[in-house]
Amino acid sequence: MRYKVSIKKNEEGYTVSCPGLPGCWSQGDNEEEALENIKDAIESYLIVRDELIEEEELRYVELA
Repeated sequence: MRYKVSIKKNEEGYTVSCPGLPGCWSQGDNEEEALENIKDAIESYLIVRDELIEEEELRYVELA
């Protein structure tokens, strides 16, 4: 699966977030480390999300 991420350089290194997953962000000393860290953050985010909704009734909708 592919996720779009936003990466920004700052005085402490790099911050990276995933706009499609609110609150999912990470950081790193360099760009490569930040991108590796966001992969872990996304995986953890999805695991927790799935645990939270496992008892809910879910449906799909299509957009034209």
